Formats: sequence, structure tokens, C-alpha cells
Amino acid sequence: MNSGRVSRHARVRMTAAAAAVCALSAALLAPQAAAADTPPYSETYRPQFHFTPEKNWMNDPNGLVYYKGEYHLFYQYNPDGNSWGDMSWGHAVSTDLVHWQQLPLALSHDDKEMVFSGSAVVDENNTTGFGTKKNPPMVAIYTSHNKTTGIQSQALAYSTDRGRTWTKYQGNPVIDIGSRDFRDPKVQWYAPTKSWLMTVSLSAEHKVRFYSSKNLKDWTQLSEFGPAGATGGVWECPDLFPLAVDGDANNIKWVLVVNINPGGIAGGSAAQYFIGDFDGTKFTAENNGTYTPPAGAVVQDFEGTDFGGWTATGTAFGPGPAAGTLDEQQTVSGFDGKGLANSFHSGDATTGTLTSPSFTVNSPYLNFKIGGGRHPHLPGNLLADFDIGSYGDWTTTGDAFGPAPATGTLPGQQQVSGFQGSGLANTFLNGDATTGTLTSPEFTIDKRYVNFLIGGGNHPADSPHPTALELLVDGQVVRSATGKDAEALETASWDVHDLAGEKAQIRVVDDNTGGWGHINADQIVMSDTQAQPGAQETAVNLIVDGQVVRSATGSDSEMLDWVSFSTRPYLGKKAQIQLVDMNTGGWGHILADQFTAAGSPALSVLQRANWADYGKDYYAAVSWENTPGGKRYMIGWMNNWDYAGAVPTSPWRGAQSIPRQMTLRTVDGRVQLTSEPVSSVKSLRQSSPATATAGIVTNTSKALAGPAADGEALDIEAAFSPMDAERFGLKVRSGTSGEETVIGYDTTTQELYVDRTHSGAVDFNSTFPGIQTAPLKAANGKIKFRILVDRSSVEVFGGSGEAVITDQIFPDPASRGVQVFAENGSVKLDKATVWHLNSTQN
Repeated sequence: MNSGRVSRHARVRMTAAAAAVCALSAALLAPQAAAADTPPYSETYRPQFHFTPEKNWMNDPNGLVYYKGEYHLFYQYNPDGNSWGDMSWGHAVSTDLVHWQQLPLALSHDDKEMVFSGSAVVDENNTTGFGTKKNPPMVAIYTSHNKTTGIQSQALAYSTDRGRTWTKYQGNPVIDIGSRDFRDPKVQWYAPTKSWLMTVSLSAEHKVRFYSSKNLKDWTQLSEFGPAGATGGVWECPDLFPLAVDGDANNIKWVLVVNINPGGIAGGSAAQYFIGDFDGTKFTAENNGTYTPPAGAVVQDFEGTDFGGWTATGTAFGPGPAAGTLDEQQTVSGFDGKGLANSFHSGDATTGTLTSPSFTVNSPYLNFKIGGGRHPHLPGNLLADFDIGSYGDWTTTGDAFGPAPATGTLPGQQQVSGFQGSGLANTFLNGDATTGTLTSPEFTIDKRYVNFLIGGGNHPADSPHPTALELLVDGQVVRSATGKDAEALETASWDVHDLAGEKAQIRVVDDNTGGWGHINADQIVMSDTQAQPGAQETAVNLIVDGQVVRSATGSDSEMLDWVSFSTRPYLGKKAQIQLVDMNTGGWGHILADQFTAAGSPALSVLQRANWADYGKDYYAAVSWENTPGGKRYMIGWMNNWDYAGAVPTSPWRGAQSIPRQMTLRTVDGRVQLTSEPVSSVKSLRQSSPATATAGIVTNTSKALAGPAADGEALDIEAAFSPMDAERFGLKVRSGTSGEETVIGYDTTTQELYVDRTHSGAVDFNSTFPGIQTAPLKAANGKIKFRILVDRSSVEVFGGSGEAVITDQIFPDPASRGVQVFAENGSVKLDKATVWHLNSTQN
């Protein structure tokens, strides 16, 4: 995949930009500050049984193939640093999928290309002529990213020594359609036609294309699949494979995995899948039928000629409901009937609100359709800056800032997001090699706070070559901030009450020519109120007692989709619905329709799609070919592009999930892709596990099995019989400072969940803390968990593996506790066993 300093389709860029919201983390990397003096693989957050490279950046797994007793794991790797760039293929091998040996770099970038994601096969019949029948070659099929043109094409490399050394094919590329969004080929041998089958992504079009070849060099297009399912971001890293349903060899279905970013079920990156048939030419997904939402009492359907008792302010919503698409608007779809609320009147420049009369909440859910811009409700009020097409009275030096503010992402740059209005200061002009300063006129500090948005490189003001925003008094730096090696701008504030009355200047500094040697800044303003992220919302809010208690926003799409507010906590209370459009930039409008009070939630397209994992940190998931016994093992990159460049690890960044055995099972009458940790994980279990005492747990949190259960590398199996508790489960990596990662089950929504809002370091990106959920029904009256806990992750397998949540966590090393809990009632703990796991890094 190409996530990094590569531009994408304009529509996708807007989606990605809106996905990253703002947060401040001043001393994020402090827990890892001593990493340089720490022996390899013993650092604070270093996984103990998940694969990580000794150093540098890693993302997608690539080239998964089994050959001569070894499972090969290639991966997207930067041999030159700890952030995305210089994409190459790293390499590791294993005999059991848990103990890995890192090998030298396999496929390196060069002055012409970066080596993006792909797959590998063993050419047993030597169809390529790269080896011999006696010594068949291993062939890598990868996406070649042309550094000059940005064109992505498919290329080959081969090895005749078990993958230890590689030669790039002189005839590359083997497929070139002239596209910048054509990537991640997954190749396999398709026996019925005695030919090679390639599954490859047309990323920006939300399509997968299939090709056939007899020799891996000459390819014929077969068909395409898509768009379908979730399409909120680019499609990447596809995979296609057959599986027996419930182990029945006479009932084979095909699974097409399509990874998506952003637009995943938990936000950002995720792995979705389709189940269907493949006839050698075409994949046909099973038809899930049309969706009928739960019935209920209609609160507002916008079918009248005016808004009825709803009150409009501003001009954004016009005099009444819209009949659909407004002038100069992209086609609006997905609304019901003939009308909807649409704040695109006179374009995105208008603002306003639309508020319902007060009503009594008498149903557990409020369902409605929403579309438009992705600008969430987050209290605050930021003022505009760098939006007038010039720097005005600000003074520049050097060449990094150019003659005027940037309007967004610059050529060759990763997607810049989080700035407001039409401009920002962005020093990536002509790349990281440029330097310079941007200094404001002198002003008097007469407010308590200086608020701003900041992104870009993490090079503090006191480092030799900073990328920083500075506050100067008498020419001296008295406050400073820097980026987090991420292009998303985040809200930050300086408390300057002690400097009241002083003359001061703001200076933006870029003195760095290395990796992430640039700075992004916007919305610099003095205020008596500390800035909060996101004052320019496009949202639908539920207001109770004057407070916003529920909020939803669009997904940068003119297609409306269902969303549901759980209103159970507010039954009997007075409430109002308010539609808010305070945004005048791109996608600065909101769409809404069909507000309905109902007894059960309506499901969005995302919720109706199929997901291999419901967590925030399982992406680029692909499977091994040629495995013993035909088993299907899958692995994913344990990260999310929302914050991948900012996770607090060093000298490495990026981990792979535990490999999982994939099966198709009938669960609650529906065939689902299920997964469980590869069986060899159990070989890491230490003897003498800690076992909890079975019994009733009521309205409490308590140690599960005493200190013997505490730890940082654990394998936990637990079973509960639900009673009247609303929520119950386990808390891991808990500590005296209030740190905990909650792994629970919500009986009111029938969902498995992971809450990492207090899991340790969470403030490096505002999309990191939160709660991830997955639908899960009790089986035979019981809820079962299998939980893998490592130093910086949890992987939770619910039921028979149909509900899986993978999340990174960054707790204090002292937070090692394991607790059982029940909230608002009782639950029966049937059994719980905790194994400590041996490290695979020794």
C-alpha cells in the first residue's frame, strides 16, 4: 500500500483529512527516552510475542508464503528511519508462526522506485524460467512505485536460495495501466485452469481487479469486483481464498478480504471481507438483501413544506426542507421520501443551526440518517489565520515557507489534515530540504492563552535543528511546541498568564533538512479561553439539560446513512435534537433525515459490512499461501494510519498481529469469517497458570486471581453466565494510577468492547483513546473471551472467534493487574485461567 508521502485521489484526500482530529501531547516520547541505552527487545513497549523489527519503521505484511519448513513474513520497511519512507521489503522467517528470525533486507528501494506491498509464491513448475524444476524459484510480485511519476505498476523479483537473496526482473513492470492507485497484488496458483491468479486493488475506485497468467510475466484481465460494502476510504491489500463452511469439504465458499483506509468500523484503518463464489474468472459476493431499519415513532421526516416546530438560525438550512440536491452540490442520495435537512444552501460558506422542540425521551434509541461533512462536535472556538492568500505583516526568511501560505497538502507530502479554513503555514515546499522562519509582528500579551494548531516534524526548539512554533519575549524563546512526526495538525495551547503585558512575537521555525524536517501551523490566536479541538462542526447533536450528550457527524459524503443514538440513560428526560453547521470550508455542511424513536438501533453500512476485526489496530490483513494441510493463516499490521506515525515507540515503530487461523462458521444462522490465535501460541504458556474462583460478581472490580495473575504478557481464557449486570468482563494492565484496559460485554447492546481511554499513554492523537465494540451474542447462555495481552497490545477473541478486537495500548510497566468486574448488577464467573507467556525475543 502507499500510505505515506504519496498523493491520492482528491475525494479520498478530503476523507482522509477529515478523519484526523486534534490533540496535544507535549512530552509524548518520554517513556521511551532511554531506549537508546536499552538492550534490543527489552524497551518499555516492546512486544514480547508479536513480531517487530529490531529498529525502524514497519507496516504491511507482504509476501506471505510457506516453503521448505519456513513461514516467510516480508513486510513494508524503511531501512533508513523510524517513520514511513524509502519503502522496501524487510524479511523474517519462522517454523511455528510465533518465533521469528529477522533476516537481511530482501527488496530495497532505489533511486527509481519504492517497493510497495505485494505477495510471494513458490513457482514449483518453473513457469517463469527464473529457476529449475529441481530448484524452483520463489517469486515476489510487488507494486513498484515510480518516484518520479507516482505511477504504480506490478513488478517481479525472484530468489533461488529460499528467499535469502533477490534479483529484480529485468522486464519489469509486468502490468502497468498508468495509474497512481493500482497496488498490492496477491497472487496464487489456481489449479482448475493451471494458471496464476492475481487479485489487485484499484484503490481510489473501490474496486478489485483479477488477472490471469501462465508465467507470472504476461497477464490477462479477467474481471472486476466493487464498489461494495464499506467505501469510505481507499481499498488496499486485497486477498482471495477458499474455505470450507463448518469444516464441510463439500461446501466451499470464497472469501475476498479488502482492507480500507480510512472508513473502518472503528475509524481509520480496518479489514473488511466479502463471502461469495469465484468461478475462475469472476468473484460474486453473496447478496445480503436490502436493509429495513427498525420501526418506530417518526420524530421528524422533513416531508413538510417547512420545518414545522423546528427553529432555524443562520442561512445554511434555508426556509424549509430541501428536495434533494442543491445548486452546485454533488448528487445527494440515501434520503427517504421527498425531503431532508440540507445545509448546503448557497454552498459551504453558509452556517446555521436547526433545533427541534423539546420532547420527552421515551424510547431506548433515536435512529436517523446523516450525511455531509466530517467535522465532529468538540467544544471550542478557534479563529482563522493564514487564509488571506499572503503572510500579511509576517516576515519570512529562507525558502521553506514560499511566497504565501499553503492551501493544504504539498507535492510529495503525506495527506495534511486538521487545519482550518483555506490555508496554513506548511514548510514541506520542495520537500524537507528547505529551511526558513516565519515571524509575526510584535504584539502585547493581553489574554491568558495562545492557542494554535500544529503538525509536522518532532524536532523541539531546543534541539540542534528544530521544527517548532515559538513564542518570543525580548528575543528569547519562552514557549515552544513541535509536531509529532504526523501531518495532522492538532490543537495546542500555551498558558501565558505570567507574561501578561509583555511584548511578544510568534516565530515558526524550520531548521531541519532530514526526515520529517518540516512544520505545519495554523489558527494562532490569543484568547481568555483555552482552545478545545474542533469548533467548526457539522453535526447532529442530542441535547439534555443544556449539554450535548450524543453527537454524530457525516463522513464527507453526500450519501446519507443510518446512525443511532442510545438514549436509554435519558429515558423520561426532556431533550432536543440540534443540527449544527458552523463550517465554511470543504464539506462544510450537514444532511439529515428520518429521525425515529425506536426500540432497537438502526445499522449503518459500516455496521452491516463484514469485518475481520473490529478494533482500531488490524490493517493490511493478508494470508499465507502454500501452508501445510491447506490451513489458512492470516496476519495484519497492528496499527492505524490515523496515528501510526505518532505511536510512542523507539527505535522501532510498527508491530504485526498474532497470526490467526481463519475458518468459515455458521454463527447465529449466518456464515461468518472467524479467527483464533495460531495454536503454537499455547507453546509459549508457562506452567502453573493462575485460576480464578468461580462465583457471582456484583457491582465491583476485584483482583481476578490475586498477584499470580498479574503480568504484561498473558493468555487469558474466561467464561461468564450473564445475569442482570449491564456490563461485565476483565480489566488488564491495571495500576494504582488508574490505568486500565477494560475488556467487557455490554448486555444492553449485546456487544463485546475494549475501552482503552485509560490504558496509559493515549494523548498523542485524539483518535487513539476510545471504546471499540463488536456484535456478539451469547452461545448456550455463556459469553467466552480469549485475550492475548502483550506489552503494547490486546487481542480479544469473543465467542467462537466471530467478534475480534485488536487494540494497541501503552501502559506504564508497573500497570500489571488483572481484575474481574460487574457493573449495575451481577454476573456469574464460570471460569478464568491466566497463563503467563514466555518471550519469543530471547
